[in-house]
Amino acid sequence: MTLSALTDRLSRALLAIAALWAFALAFYILADVIGRGLLGRPLVGTPEIVRNSIVMIALLQAPYAVRSGAMLRADFILHILPKAAQRAVNGAGYLLAVAVFGALVWGSLEPAIVAWQRNEFDGMGAVQVPVWPVRWAMVFTGAIVVVNYLLLAWREFRPPLPGTEDGA
Repeated sequence: MTLSALTDRLSRALLAIAALWAFALAFYILADVIGRGLLGRPLVGTPEIVRNSIVMIALLQAPYAVRSGAMLRADFILHILPKAAQRAVNGAGYLLAVAVFGALVWGSLEPAIVAWQRNEFDGMGAVQVPVWPVRWAMVFTGAIVVVNYLLLAWREFRPPLPGTEDGA
């Protein structure tokens, strides 16, 4: 299996997990609203669970957003450039994203290790949510995003394949 196929499968699997998590979170929030409004008994720890879940859902979607070309980008001028310039601009943008997400991974690694070692929690009172899964998700998904952007940059900068005009 190629690296491209592996990151594609992994990105799709993470997207599916994010979708299931968001679906379950919607029902959790609904149960909290019903408990709060009708029964006067909200679910304990809802703010902590929702806060950490939203971060996790966003992180889990990032590799697929990059892989599928759906990551936010401003390409309103790109289409007027010649093909070679489009490839150069895209490639440069992908390499810039590698630097940004690489810095995110690098900067997140030590806090993830510390959160794991100290068994760090978010919240006070009856429900405390562990912080380390979110911190490690940032490292793990950020690393996948870096690989995905490197693959996209490679696609833009590699020489065209024989028999094709754009190298796709």
